[in-house]
Amino acid sequence: MLLHGAVSSGLGRAHVFMAQPHYQEQFKEVLGSSAWPGTLNVNMESESLNPYRNLRVASGLDQGTQIVGLNPIRIQGFERDGKSFGGATAFLANISVDSERWIRCALLIPDLTRHTETAEIISNTFLREGLPCIDGNEVWIRIDRSL
Repeated sequence: MLLHGAVSSGLGRAHVFMAQPHYQEQFKEVLGSSAWPGTLNVNMESESLNPYRNLRVASGLDQGTQIVGLNPIRIQGFERDGKSFGGATAFLANISVDSERWIRCALLIPDLTRHTETAEIISNTFLREGLPCIDGNEVWIRIDRSL
C-alpha cells in the first residue's frame, strides 16, 4: 500500500508521549531500536484518504471492511501518576521524498486522536533531517504488507 501526502507541523506535543519509557520499549520491538522522540505529521492527499481510512479500520478506530494483508502492531497504553497514556496501532513502513531513497519507519495511529486525514510517522531517525523535508514537502509512505 502506497500513501502520499504533505509534511505538516503538529501541535508539538508528541515528544511528551514519545519519550515515555513504556512506549519506547514497545517501539524498540516495532522499529528494532528506540524511536526519535517526536512524530512527522503527513496530511494525506485525496487519493490516499481511502487507503489511510483502511489503516484506521484495521486499528479499530473506524468501521469498514478489513483489508487482507495489513499487519497492525498493537502499542499498549498505560497509566502513570494518575495520568492515562493511550494505546496506538503501528504499521511498519518506509518513507521517502523522492521514491528512490527510503527510510524505515512506522505509521502510528493513536487511539485518542482527532486526526482522520493526518498520519503520524515514527522512526529511529529525525525524519525532518534524515529525508530531509520541511512543511509542505510531498512524501510517500509504503506500508509493509504480509500475504
